[in-house]
Amino acid sequence: MPVIDALHDAPDFGIEPAAHLLCALSHEYPRGSVFLAVVDPGVGTSRDAIVVKAGGRSFVGPDNGLLSLVWQRARRRECLRIAWRPERLTSSFHGRDLFAPVAAALARNRVPLGWLSRKHAPDVVLPDADLPRIIYIDHYGNAVTGLRPANRDATLLVGRQNLPYARTFEEATGPFWYENSMGLAEIALPRGSAARKLRLGIGSKASWRRSKAPGSRGSR
Repeated sequence: MPVIDALHDAPDFGIEPAAHLLCALSHEYPRGSVFLAVVDPGVGTSRDAIVVKAGGRSFVGPDNGLLSLVWQRARRRECLRIAWRPERLTSSFHGRDLFAPVAAALARNRVPLGWLSRKHAPDVVLPDADLPRIIYIDHYGNAVTGLRPANRDATLLVGRQNLPYARTFEEATGPFWYENSMGLAEIALPRGSAARKLRLGIGSKASWRRSKAPGSRGSR
């Protein structure tokens, strides 16, 4: 069966940004896919280990909020606690020791009896709203936000700069935003690094700029 590295450079220790990236990325994969997702600053602690089944896909990882967005946004969902433990479970590498074997068993559709037990819901559930911040920057300097575009006529406010929408890089004459392949608003600069030019980093604020209604007066 094919194994795909969907994303291996999620923001360090960034559970919330990674949760939004995982939720956006997962829709690009067919039903039946199994996701091994590990952003786990609490590895080795009492935080639980879970499997979330949502939208016909399975997600394996720590119960720290990472899988909570796919849980919340799915109509049909199921949460399972990973009861199985390997003979050797290190305190710092649960991705290899615990989560990977469970993900492999799910992918083969051969989960041994007793490995999983029903759980009502994840213990840690992050807010379901869009995240108005930069959640990922690629090596080109394109900055992905946690915002899902609703209106392409909207302007994206980053710092003190209002960025217009453009459909392609060639249409833009400076920094702009577009809807990327994951359905998120992404900030870019034609043939340059938007992150460097606009001084963006993980966690930088980004928000939609509200346009005034025709004939309305600005507040004093």
